[in-house]
Amino acid sequence: MIETPGILLTILSFMLVIGPLVFVHEMGHYLAGRIFGIKADAFAIGFGREIAGFTDRRGTRWKFGWLPLGGYVKFAGDMTPASQPSAEWLALPADERQRTFQSKPVWQRAIVVAAGPVVNFIVAIVILAGFALAYGDVRMPPVIGATVPGSAAALAGLQQGDRVSALGGRSVETFDDMARYARIRAGERTRIDVLRDGRLVSRDVVIGTELQRDRFGNEYRIGRLGIAGGKPIVVRVGLLEAPAVAVKRTGEIVSMMVETLGQVISGRRSVKELGGPLSIAKVSGEQMSLGLDAYVFLIALVSINLGFINLLPVPMLDGGHLLFYAIEAVRRKPVGPDVQEWAYRGGLAAILALMLLVTFNDLGNFGLWKNLAGLIG
Repeated sequence: MIETPGILLTILSFMLVIGPLVFVHEMGHYLAGRIFGIKADAFAIGFGREIAGFTDRRGTRWKFGWLPLGGYVKFAGDMTPASQPSAEWLALPADERQRTFQSKPVWQRAIVVAAGPVVNFIVAIVILAGFALAYGDVRMPPVIGATVPGSAAALAGLQQGDRVSALGGRSVETFDDMARYARIRAGERTRIDVLRDGRLVSRDVVIGTELQRDRFGNEYRIGRLGIAGGKPIVVRVGLLEAPAVAVKRTGEIVSMMVETLGQVISGRRSVKELGGPLSIAKVSGEQMSLGLDAYVFLIALVSINLGFINLLPVPMLDGGHLLFYAIEAVRRKPVGPDVQEWAYRGGLAAILALMLLVTFNDLGNFGLWKNLAGLIG
């Protein structure tokens, strides 16, 4: 039996996941800015009061905060939350103004903003490519080896030897495609198309629900069709093929994130399943206790999450900036400062509300509300 990791291991594991990933995210912004000649006023490593720092020959202040979790980069001229030119910016000498963020054309500003999430995806791809090189790529054809009695597949009359061609109208190429589709659709009705003796057979199924509990006591609601596959085929992956395999895996993970987010927005999935920093910290400690492989894979997943979340078109996030730049490119002029100001205020309010929600969920998952109810009762 695996013991629950201690609080110190959990904190250390969380810092080693979040800190470097947020740091490389901001480094992506910084390096892209340097390519386009934008001066960075400050690059903070960590948050809170500065405990140490230095100023480099380019005039960038590198600051080390007392809370070593991520950081931020502040470009010259980026003086307002909506990145609007200010009186202070207009008062700068012409040569200094040319080195500011706001002086650059919209396509350069967009690249600088997008560079952070892109670096997060690159980190994940490098990690997943390393796993592909080390362990190969597991591939299994979508052929039914057996059905679990009483399962969705068995009730639909699926038989051994049937080859699944589509689920919910989506083509299926591997057994993993089926598993990924069903995993996030517990209790949903869908159509399954199979090839049987050279002819197409279609059935409607209700994906089964399986409640799983891991060795740390965490519960998960998983969708299952009740299909067993054949023997997995492990294909060795070469150095040139590994990045392609990693990009494909990253795309599959992002696709699941998009679908899961859509389920939450549409009400098909409970908001109680959303987790925040406390859940990440807990999982970090658990994965660290399971070994280096599990922990490194978690880093890849969190890196993909950071890249994906930051690209959402929400003001205050990178995706919100990119949305305004896209509008600016079409209109040939920026969105009005008042509109941007209110949009960023709304975005900040939405992010704070989401943080409160996921923290509330995290505390509930840790049993706080149940224990308080017990004390009150």
